Amino acid sequence: MRTKLFISALCAFAALAGTADVPGKVTLKTGDVYSGAVRWSARDKAYVVTKGKLETQYKADDVESVEVEKPAAFAVAAAQVAKGQGAAAIPALRKIVKDYAHLQWDKIAGRYLAEAYVADEKPAEALKVCQGIIDGEPSAAYRGDLAPAYWSALLSLNRQSQLEKALERAEKGDDRFSHGAALIMRGDIAMKAGNGSGDACKKALIDGYLRVVFLYKDAEIADRLRPEALYKAARCFDTLNHSTRADTMRTELKRAYANSPWANK
Repeated sequence: MRTKLFISALCAFAALAGTADVPGKVTLKTGDVYSGAVRWSARDKAYVVTKGKLETQYKADDVESVEVEKPAAFAVAAAQVAKGQGAAAIPALRKIVKDYAHLQWDKIAGRYLAEAYVADEKPAEALKVCQGIIDGEPSAAYRGDLAPAYWSALLSLNRQSQLEKALERAEKGDDRFSHGAALIMRGDIAMKAGNGSGDACKKALIDGYLRVVFLYKDAEIADRLRPEALYKAARCFDTLNHSTRADTMRTELKRAYANSPWANK
C-alpha cells in the first residue's frame, strides 16, 4: 500500500513539475522585460522568473517572448545531425526537448531530433516528438522551427490530410520563414508524388524550390531557407539534364552558404 502511495505521489509530482531553471529573460506584451532564472510551470501555465530570493510568475497569455541561453549540448548534437550522424545525437536532443519545454529551444531541438529520426527511417518516432510539442503549443505545427520537421514526418507517413492542413495554415499566416518552408515542402510533395520523374522535377521547381531561391534572399531568413532550396533545385536540374542551370545552383550554394550542411552534400 505504501509503495502504491509513493508511486502515486511521484506521478503527481511529475505532472506538476515544470522545466529546469535556465538563465534568460521574459518579455511581456507591455514591453516590460524580466531577467533571471526562467522556468515553465506546467501546472500554472506560466513562466516563473527567479532573481535572488524573489520569484515572480507571469501567465503565458501575458508573455510576448522568452529568450534563454543555448543548451550546452545543442551545438554538438545539431552538428551530428547535419553530418548524417543523427543516431548519436538522439539522447542529447531528447533531453533538451524535455528540459526546455516552452523555453524556446524545445522546438529547435525538436526539429533536429525529428530530422534524426526521419533520416534513420523512423518517421513515426519523429512524428511522436513533434506531436508532443504541438500538443502544448498548437501553432508549432505550422509556424517556426519545428514545423518543417513535422511536415517531413507527415510526408514520410503519407498523412496527406494533416500535412495539407498544416501547410495551408502556414501559407495563410504572417510568418515569412514558414511561408518559404511551406514552398520547399510543396516541392518535396511533388517529387514524392511523381517518384522523382522529370515531370515531378518541373513541378517541384515551379511550385517550390525556385520560388524560394529567387524570392527569399532577405538576410534574416535566407540562411534558413535558400541552401536547401538551391540543393534540391540543382538535383532537379540534373534529372532534367540542364547541367548549366544545375551548376549555377551549386555555385550559388557554395558561394553564399559554404558552411551550410546542404553545401557539404
